[in-house]
Amino acid sequence: MITLYHFFFLTITILILVYMYRVFRGPTVYDRILGLNGISTKAIIMLTILGSLYERLEMFVDIALGYAVLNIIGGLAVGKYLEQKRTREC
Repeated sequence: MITLYHFFFLTITILILVYMYRVFRGPTVYDRILGLNGISTKAIIMLTILGSLYERLEMFVDIALGYAVLNIIGGLAVGKYLEQKRTREC
C-alpha cells in the first residue's frame, strides 16, 4: 500500500514540475496564473493523499479546503487587478 502512495506522490510531483515550467516560461501573465492554480490544485490532492496515509483524513481535508478557498480568492483577485490595469492602459 505504501508503494501506491509513493507512486501517487511521484506522479503528482512530476505534474507539478510541468506546471512549474508553465509558471516560469509562460508567454503571458495569465498562463503563469493558470500554472500557479494548477500547482495549488495538485497540492490539495497531495494533502488529501497525505491525510489518507496518516489516517487523519478529516484534518487534512479541512486544511485542503482552506487552501482551496485561498487559491480561488487569490486567483480572482489577481485576475481582477490585471483586468483593471489593462482597461486603464487602453
